[in-house]
Amino acid sequence: DVGRGHPEYYQDLGQQVAEERGAYFINQFGNPDNPLAHETGTAPEILEQMQSDLDAIVLGVGSSGTVTGIGRYLKEHAPQVDMVLADPVGSILTDYVNKGEIGEGGSWLVEGIGEDFIPDIADFEKVVKAYAISDAESFAAARELLRMEGILAGSSSGTLLAAALKYCREQTEAKRVVTFACDTGNKYLSKLYNDFWLEDQGFIERETCGDLRDLVGRPHGERATITVGPTDVLTTAHNRLRNAGFSQLPVMDDGKLVGVVTEDAIIQFVYGHPDLMTAPVRDAMESAFIKLDKSESLNNLVAMLRVQPYAAIMDGDEFQGLITRSDVLNYLRRQM
Repeated sequence: DVGRGHPEYYQDLGQQVAEERGAYFINQFGNPDNPLAHETGTAPEILEQMQSDLDAIVLGVGSSGTVTGIGRYLKEHAPQVDMVLADPVGSILTDYVNKGEIGEGGSWLVEGIGEDFIPDIADFEKVVKAYAISDAESFAAARELLRMEGILAGSSSGTLLAAALKYCREQTEAKRVVTFACDTGNKYLSKLYNDFWLEDQGFIERETCGDLRDLVGRPHGERATITVGPTDVLTTAHNRLRNAGFSQLPVMDDGKLVGVVTEDAIIQFVYGHPDLMTAPVRDAMESAFIKLDKSESLNNLVAMLRVQPYAAIMDGDEFQGLITRSDVLNYLRRQM
């Protein structure tokens, strides 16, 4: 993740690779065909479907092809239509539109829109106002869109919807406003549509218990824990580890914690014998691991995590969940 000017910046690297291999570098940030597609396609389609009865279009900027192309079409065919920018907090574009200033870029979790530079093809002449929308607002709006309208859209669609609502609420009379559902939300099921991911990022606060259960990232009692059984094969365990982005999984048998299978344990077991990936989990799982009662102190937990990267939290004989080093960091981050 490097900025413009760095030799490994993705746009510069793409151009270099294209030149070396005789490939075509699309260069979406500087290719005039990008805004032309929206000038000749997107904009006329919007006006046609709205029967030219339109007051404003709210949109985001990534490469800036949409805002530039639609703006050019509106300037000639519907100059009365306002264009409004929806921009993530951290992007430099809000201040550029509202104040004519280019500041320092920040970071944001919404994907696909917002920039830390002005693209070469960008033309903001028709944009009358920009709204800086936080990640929290964006995620909440996207989830509300699903809940109220049954539309499963991505995180940037939440940004656009939140900005469109702000624009509409500032008006003194009814307006006909168009915005976009930029992409499907099925790519975000493990992120903005996942309560535990939102909690990890600090957007949701769950009820606290006052003990180590507050640090468990995926509480077993809430059916949030991804597990395997001792008779599952190691390929199943590996698939679940990979898909979840975890390094360890609890091994449950008849509701009881009987072991933990980790990436390292699988590697040590199958290295040199890949056919053992079809062996049962119980052959590779760790049966000796750290267990702590929920009432143990945070100091003891941190000390134990120096020895092993995870600890199983128990309430008597009942498994509450695993706490990893990452879970502790997430907990400490939430205390800021």
